[in-house]
Amino acid sequence: MRSGLMARRGRWLVAALAVVLAVSGGGYVLLDRPARDDGRRQHADGLPPATDEVRRGDLSSGSQVDGTLGYAGERKLSTSGPGVLTWAAAEGSAVERDGRLYEVNGRAVRLMYGTVPMYRPLKAGDKGEDVKQLKRNLVALGHGAGLDASDGTFTQGTAAAVKRWQKAHKEKETGEVAREDIAFAPGPQRVKRGDAAVGDEPGPGKPVLTVTGTERIVRFQLDAAKAGSAKTGDKVTVRLPGGTGASGKIDSVGSTAAPDDQNGGPGGGGGGGGGGGSGDKKAKVEVIVVFDSPGDVKGPDQSPVSVSLTGETRTGVLSVPVGALLALSGGGFGVQVVENGRARDVKVELGMFGNGRVEVTGGDLKEGMRVGVPKI
Repeated sequence: MRSGLMARRGRWLVAALAVVLAVSGGGYVLLDRPARDDGRRQHADGLPPATDEVRRGDLSSGSQVDGTLGYAGERKLSTSGPGVLTWAAAEGSAVERDGRLYEVNGRAVRLMYGTVPMYRPLKAGDKGEDVKQLKRNLVALGHGAGLDASDGTFTQGTAAAVKRWQKAHKEKETGEVAREDIAFAPGPQRVKRGDAAVGDEPGPGKPVLTVTGTERIVRFQLDAAKAGSAKTGDKVTVRLPGGTGASGKIDSVGSTAAPDDQNGGPGGGGGGGGGGGSGDKKAKVEVIVVFDSPGDVKGPDQSPVSVSLTGETRTGVLSVPVGALLALSGGGFGVQVVENGRARDVKVELGMFGNGRVEVTGGDLKEGMRVGVPKI
């Protein structure tokens, strides 16, 4: 009798059609109530086919997305004057302060650290942030003894330091720095690719190299409607090529939603009407992840990775497997508690969903109880 009553009241929610759909930020949407138990019938004694534990602990609404391992800060380096490209750093190589990026007519363009581009020649009397950058680099390289790197004036002392730097590279000691002598970048640079070949005449403004920073990052895209699930500073875990994991955090979330063009670029779909047009493309935002220990991250550029987003976390809550939920005939949801060889229904209120479990409150549920679940 008891078995028949329970069969009428309880319906396993993990049948052919999902009854509960976890949504961003917790909660649920009721899609359907199966009219039968789809082969997950209870035993003749009224007990469910399997049980699982009621747990107390932290529950996260985190999700997993696909991303791409890359490098930060891509930019192009162009020549500032005419000439023939006679040498360039190899693809994949890293260039540090004072290292050669490329040569034009046999004259090296060297990397210095700074955020202001080399937009003019630097000489005695010049003032500005670019002069400060130059002086900081000369001091770091050991040529700027006595220089005040906080002062943005190109002094006679600066000229003397420039001459020492030029002498170290066996260059003409002019005490001035030409535009074609230096390229400023925020830090060490990695050569992503060469945009010109040795022997080419790239000319002013034409790219010679595409470079990036040397620190590893991950990029991934989220539907614009779900962008709120990723916030700057949120902790993440990245599954790297080879199966190792690395911790990190979200560095930025794009503020502009762009259409998802992965199924065809601009102009790729032809004109006119029918399906598959741009109206079917979902708007995306780009999210960038930085690593806690970027120097430990290995893997080829553009390798696919997976990113586990932490999402919201509830601490110290009771939870059961989503599959333990029953749709009760009187409305609402419950679980089937199994104790001392007997099963009974307990009505519960649902909280946050995460990692295959759901927060439950109400009834007399306690940590360690067993609840019925479908036998997979």
